Amino acid sequence: MKAKELLMKLGACIDAINWVGDRTIEDAWNECHRGDWMLWFYAKQYPENKRELYLAKGHCANTVRHLMTDERSIAAVDAAIAYGNGEIDEIELYNAARRSAAYAYLYPYSYATDAAYAAYAAAYSAYAAYAAKAAADAAAAYASARKDNQKQTADICRKHLILW
Repeated sequence: MKAKELLMKLGACIDAINWVGDRTIEDAWNECHRGDWMLWFYAKQYPENKRELYLAKGHCANTVRHLMTDERSIAAVDAAIAYGNGEIDEIELYNAARRSAAYAYLYPYSYATDAAYAAYAAAYSAYAAYAAKAAADAAAAYASARKDNQKQTADICRKHLILW
C-alpha cells in the first residue's frame, strides 16, 4: 500500500497527504521533515508501543526545554523519557504528567495531542514575545526556528521509533 493511501485511511491532514505524494511508507518515513506528523503516524500504526512513543515524545518536547518556565513541565518531559527508557511505570508517568502543566500533552492520547505539538505551542508562545520587535524580523526568525525544530523532531523520531 502506498503511503498516501494509508494516510488517507488513517485520517491524516491534507498537508501530510499532499506532501507524501507517491512515496512508499519507508521513503516517506526516511524523508519526512515533521516530527509531529511522524509521532501521529506512529501512534496510529503502533498504539501498543507506548514506551517507544513516549520516549520519542519526551525527546521532542525536550527540544524546547529552554522555553519551559514551569518546573512541572520539565518534570513531565523527564518522566516521559524515563517511562520510555523503562525507568518508571505507567502509574508513575501518569502521576508526573498529572502534576504538570503539560498534562494534556503527555497523557493519554484521548486527552491531548502529541508532545511535538507541545513543543510547537511553546514555540508559538515564544513568538508572542517577539511581537514587540519588528514584525518582519520576528516572523522570519520564528519561521526558521519552527522549521529547524520540525526537522530536529523528525530526526528524533527516526532515532527512537522503528516502523518494521
